[in-house]
Amino acid sequence: MSLNAGIVGLPNVGKSCIFNALTQAGARVESFPFSTIEPNHGVVAVPDARLGELARVLAPPKLTPATLELVDVAGLVEGAHRGEGLGNQFLGHIRELDALVHVLRCFGGDVAHVSGSVDPGRDLDVVEIELALADLETVERRLEKVAREAKVGIKEARAELPALERFAEPLRAGKLLRRLELGPEGRAMAQQLGLLTAKPVLYVANVDEQQAREPDAMLGALGRRVQAAGDRLLPLCAQMEAEIALLDDPAERAMFLDDLGLREPGLDRLAREIYALLGLMTFYTFAGGKELRAWPIRRGTLAPQAAGKIHSDFERGFIRADVGACEDFVRLGSEAAARDRGRLRSEGREYEVQDGDVIHFRFNV
Repeated sequence: MSLNAGIVGLPNVGKSCIFNALTQAGARVESFPFSTIEPNHGVVAVPDARLGELARVLAPPKLTPATLELVDVAGLVEGAHRGEGLGNQFLGHIRELDALVHVLRCFGGDVAHVSGSVDPGRDLDVVEIELALADLETVERRLEKVAREAKVGIKEARAELPALERFAEPLRAGKLLRRLELGPEGRAMAQQLGLLTAKPVLYVANVDEQQAREPDAMLGALGRRVQAAGDRLLPLCAQMEAEIALLDDPAERAMFLDDLGLREPGLDRLAREIYALLGLMTFYTFAGGKELRAWPIRRGTLAPQAAGKIHSDFERGFIRADVGACEDFVRLGSEAAARDRGRLRSEGREYEVQDGDVIHFRFNV
């Protein structure tokens, strides 16, 4: 099953603008709340300098980058856990996501703010309190059911009860579960229950062009707060990034970026940050010399499961994997040269795929 990340936040903070610039999906963008009701889904290619270097030396007829699935979710308002705005619908959509990109509005202008003023710290609190209250409701409802079952001696309920109580206590104090040490079993249970505050989050500060050039006090305060909590904040001017995304001519785009003092579009950084947030890394295949392709996988994936990303037959009939490092292919100039220099090796079923591996899978069904 593919992983996805959802773009969330209050209404009118620029979620759909960022989504469109990343995916070119053409989602509706309006200057009033709830112009997005049903989630918009899109796919974005992950910028990858290593793939470009491999393509330069291998000259593949076809080049396919790794991709991410993004979801643009309706805006949340205060009281969402009680059903305010599109609350229940919004929260239900978030439960289906693997990670969250929380957009915070830092720009001013004529676009109305649902709270009447621009204050990203306050907006951050609104969203996180709503997610914590929704989680608390989920956990307490489950606790009530499991406690009844535990009283009549159901073994599974007795085992589950302590974990639920460990969730309930911090949630009652307004704490986010992702900032606690849950352990593997706790994380698995949080995922099973669809707990919102256990999901990994990347914060995006949607700034205007002036703030993008010269960060102001508001952005600085937000950055210090997010960093103090151990999270990451990426400042991004959605309006400017949307303009950059429309430039098809590489020279024109490079000139535009140079004028802004940027080496690359902010959207490229955002795509890579989301990729890392999902715990993904990349391996490459160059099957038959016809297609050089990047494949996203979870860190810790073993070779047979990585082969299964390509086709289920590859995993079912896995024999071995011929593996080389991307850096060696680029340095030596070809797969044959890497083989001649002893930079290719055979790995078996217990091999944990590494970021940047170039792999040829051997299988027999």
